[in-house]
Amino acid sequence: MEGIKHRRVEVNGIKMHIAEKGEGPVVLFLHGFPELWYSWRHQIVGLSSLGYHAVAPDLRGYGDTEVPPSMSSYTCFHIVGDIIGLIDFLGVEQVFLVAHDWGAIIGWYLCMFRPEKVKAYVCLSVPLLHRDPNIRTVDGLRALYGDDFYISRFQKAGEIEAEMAEVGTEYVLKNVLTTRKPGPPILPKGRFEFNPEMPNTLPSWLTQDDLAYYVSKFRKTGFTGGLNYYRNLNLNWELTAPWSAVKIKLPVKFITGELDVVYTTPYFKDYIHGGGFKQDVPNLQVIVQKGVAHFNNQEAADDINNHIYDFINQV
Repeated sequence: MEGIKHRRVEVNGIKMHIAEKGEGPVVLFLHGFPELWYSWRHQIVGLSSLGYHAVAPDLRGYGDTEVPPSMSSYTCFHIVGDIIGLIDFLGVEQVFLVAHDWGAIIGWYLCMFRPEKVKAYVCLSVPLLHRDPNIRTVDGLRALYGDDFYISRFQKAGEIEAEMAEVGTEYVLKNVLTTRKPGPPILPKGRFEFNPEMPNTLPSWLTQDDLAYYVSKFRKTGFTGGLNYYRNLNLNWELTAPWSAVKIKLPVKFITGELDVVYTTPYFKDYIHGGGFKQDVPNLQVIVQKGVAHFNNQEAADDINNHIYDFINQV
């Protein structure tokens, strides 16, 4: 962590916090939910030591970046707008993009809307959400996995926040970050329990200090900013109609853990291995990490660093 610099920069009308280290071509890291720039701590140190300028923002609504109050301020256009503003601020034409979970979804949108800004994309956990022109995203997920599917449960403003408040910030973060239960993640109403098999002790890759850092930031911001990304999935479906059936032609390396909650959710494995993903992303490599769960950038940090370096070094 030594030598990582922090600053707040003006992008797209908000103040964004970024963590950065190193000099050279920019590798831009986008985190997921419920995470922060901190999720990339191992990659920032690793890639900066190999001749790259590693940059990891807190995305809109997270950490030390501004948290706009309006739910409608979290569409894919807003968040990709923030990222374009950051790339422009950094003074480069292109970046190597690395993203995980919700960051990965934003990464796909960035590759869709402004492919000239991305040299290559290392995508962790969440494949391209192929747009079905006949059904809105949340409606489709609810039809597949039911009303208690976590994305269905995240839709109503305030409802899941109240359940999170009952168990407390630390419990929520520990519960989600330690999950190794195959998907689809189901959240019955009443008590926040994303991971019913939560261990008593933290895994080796997540120290008490790591957890304390996340807790300190989410106690300040709450979870609503991050949840608003989910609440805009149907609106994003409407907004992205012009990109229906678009192909992502950039070089992409997709890496998932075999125990990942997304990978183990029905439909996704078929899409990833059955030809659909390759059809949408012709220049695609797929890596499945044995024994690794959802937070693979933290759990299998060295392996991820090697994959990133090998891939961006080739393109």
